[in-house]
Amino acid sequence: MSRSLRRGSIAAIAAIAIASLSSCAAGNTPDTLQIKPDNAAATLGTNIRLNNIVVVTEEGAAGDHTGAANVVVNIANSADTATELQSVTVGGAAATFKDAAGAPLSSIVVPAGGSVVIGGQDNPSAYVASATVHVGGFVPTVFTFKDGQKVETQAGVSPDSGEHGRGLYKGFGPTSSPTATPSKSATPGATAPATGAATPTGTATTPAAPAAH
Repeated sequence: MSRSLRRGSIAAIAAIAIASLSSCAAGNTPDTLQIKPDNAAATLGTNIRLNNIVVVTEEGAAGDHTGAANVVVNIANSADTATELQSVTVGGAAATFKDAAGAPLSSIVVPAGGSVVIGGQDNPSAYVASATVHVGGFVPTVFTFKDGQKVETQAGVSPDSGEHGRGLYKGFGPTSSPTATPSKSATPGATAPATGAATPTGTATTPAAPAAH
């Protein structure tokens, strides 16, 4: 084969290789394939892993938002001893813990060799009364454990209805606490009725028996 033919073949092979790489780069990016990055995850040492960390706001929240939110996370513990989650903050705002029945918790225990899902029906919750977030963005979220170790991450923020209306986190958002119905005030000047069986006013009394003649 002549030198010119060899040079032409090499150039053609190089052009095909470049075109193939370009098409792969264009066709396999998350934007092209519409694949979204996984939710935030983090590890603590070799035994604690936090998966699918999301801050879920109230339904209908959008853009810059300040309001109630729930922290959703799956914490796995592969150690031989249990660990305790002592606190969670979202953008500096502290969460309060409750068990599945709604009773307050001072901490959430993650059993040895097990895991705990925080958020959602029949699970403990981490509720933030007022968090300042950007829905669709990220917010600094800190998990502190009993031994003082911390996990700091950027958690994605989604409304209760789910991103783009797909319902991914429907039912994971905060619910408003029922408001007690105010008692009705007494009418001015009204007097509470007396207890007992008092004879109503105006009721006729039994006449006295006539005297004997």
